[in-house]
Amino acid sequence: MVNIVEISNLSKSYFNKKALDGLNLSIEKGRVIGILGPNGSGKTTLIKILTGILRPTKGEVLIDGKIPGVYSKSIISYLPDRNFLYKWMNIQDAINFYKDFYKDFDETKAYELLDFMKLDKNMKISDLSKGMNEKLNLTLVLSRNAKIYILDEPIAGVDPVARDQILDAIIKNYNKESTMIITTHLVRDMESIFDDVVFLRDGVVELSGNAETLREERNMQIDDLYKEIFS
Repeated sequence: MVNIVEISNLSKSYFNKKALDGLNLSIEKGRVIGILGPNGSGKTTLIKILTGILRPTKGEVLIDGKIPGVYSKSIISYLPDRNFLYKWMNIQDAINFYKDFYKDFDETKAYELLDFMKLDKNMKISDLSKGMNEKLNLTLVLSRNAKIYILDEPIAGVDPVARDQILDAIIKNYNKESTMIITTHLVRDMESIFDDVVFLRDGVVELSGNAETLREERNMQIDDLYKEIFS
């Protein structure tokens, strides 16, 4: 298999604190990868380096063979862990914004996802609940025809109904030719969609591998393995 992401000896420091410490990781094309770990494990820092928001202190990151930059941003569709839309917008404005900004945005798919998520295009962003905002943001991200989708804590803080809709949308709209990287600490809800998992602790890879193989070898679910590692 071809690796779409190659990470070598990656470190990131904030003053005297190391968020990532010599991390090494390869991610295959066409896989769904769960980056798992508690708050402070380095998940979001890793994601921000992959998306080009942060620069590493040391080490190398290659995305589709290139360092993070203009090209990598054009092939990555990124869902951050907080709302990124302007409050004055309505949902239609958000659709238009993405259509203007991204050449690979599929407007037809966006409207299909809005219907699936039970969101009206005339609803104002400022009137949306947290769950509705998450569903809208995911709609926009999944409506791009990207090589890599990166979702940072996509179901954190939303109610169970919204959570189920978000997971269904991810499963039904995932393109097998692309790669999806998902960070979460809500492992039980999401582990069924992961092909591979990476457990991060204090900025290093504690354990990684094929999810099904790990279940068989350890005779436990990924959620139970998470609890064993981080308890």
